[in-house]
Amino acid sequence: MGMNSVTNIGRNGIQDWIIQRVSAYVLAIYTLFMLGFFATTDVDYQTWSALFGQSWFRIFTLLAVLSIGGHAWVGLWTVSTDYIKSAMQRGLFQAACILAIFVYVVWGIQIIWGL
Repeated sequence: MGMNSVTNIGRNGIQDWIIQRVSAYVLAIYTLFMLGFFATTDVDYQTWSALFGQSWFRIFTLLAVLSIGGHAWVGLWTVSTDYIKSAMQRGLFQAACILAIFVYVVWGIQIIWGL
């Protein structure tokens, strides 16, 4: 079992394509919503707190955070397999990416849900 099979985690090109497209749409919709919110609202602590006090927005934000993680992983995995030829260097890079993405997603969940 080589490093490539470990970091592939049973994925294929179609799954990567779907993850990239779905996550890109989620992030685009989230970005447009946030731009609209900032453009139409005088944002202060109360309005920001009220927005994040709504469950639907927390779920939407969680979906955006998970989308960033998935989008980043597929992109970084693709770049690493294309440009890092040494299996050990590629494996270390991918492990560092997985760790960083995991930490950011967990941190995002803690922030969103106040854990």
